[in-house]
Amino acid sequence: MIYFFDGTTEGFLTAFIAAYTDESAILTSKDIQLSLEQSSIFIQTDTKKAKKASERLQIFDPHALYDLDTLLRCGQEDHEQVAFLYFRHLARQKRPVGKQFANPDIFRAVEYMKKVGFEIHRFHGFIRFMETESGALYAPFSPDNDICDLLVPHFKARLPEYPFVLHDVRRKKAAIYDGKNTFVAPLGTANVLISANEEGWQALWKRYYKAVNIPSRERLKQMRGYMPARYWQFLPEKQDSP
Repeated sequence: MIYFFDGTTEGFLTAFIAAYTDESAILTSKDIQLSLEQSSIFIQTDTKKAKKASERLQIFDPHALYDLDTLLRCGQEDHEQVAFLYFRHLARQKRPVGKQFANPDIFRAVEYMKKVGFEIHRFHGFIRFMETESGALYAPFSPDNDICDLLVPHFKARLPEYPFVLHDVRRKKAAIYDGKNTFVAPLGTANVLISANEEGWQALWKRYYKAVNIPSRERLKQMRGYMPARYWQFLPEKQDSP
């Protein structure tokens, strides 16, 4: 049976309860093609059931909700099913299971959580802000995982006096810090007017990047290891790269 839910944490927990005893259950919020042998059901979100499930899981593992949030942010196609299997092991064993790496379900879930954490770390260095005419900072990027709001604390601590927008162009959403408050909002295409100084700063940054590189010792494979090519489109210093 395929259990569809609305993509929210509460929806996942409601579907988790419904599918818990079904050994062949698949949980997803995506549109998928069913085979002739498969049947499906849409699980309506029930906040009371979701709260009960979350409280129960936290008894077994105090970090359960943090891990669930991390897994549901993962960009892997099967992340919701991986989360379901992981938390079913947790619920059945009634204790933390995160170190049981011999179990393939648990190992995969832990690897997915690491992917999210590693990408957050990467974007602490990969984000490139542009100064707008209003003085606010704007940074478009396209992460593999749903992490734009998780990046806010880092940049808020480093740039406390500057309002900024972290625009996830893939998911058409943005994390916005207005100088006091932080919120997440839908954002499709953004028409940004950059400040008069921005083009000059970008040109200087490109000159610096070019100056510190040694063409005769260029190591593209190593560079892609530290800075994957899929992130280059929003890096000013890489705009002229093939």
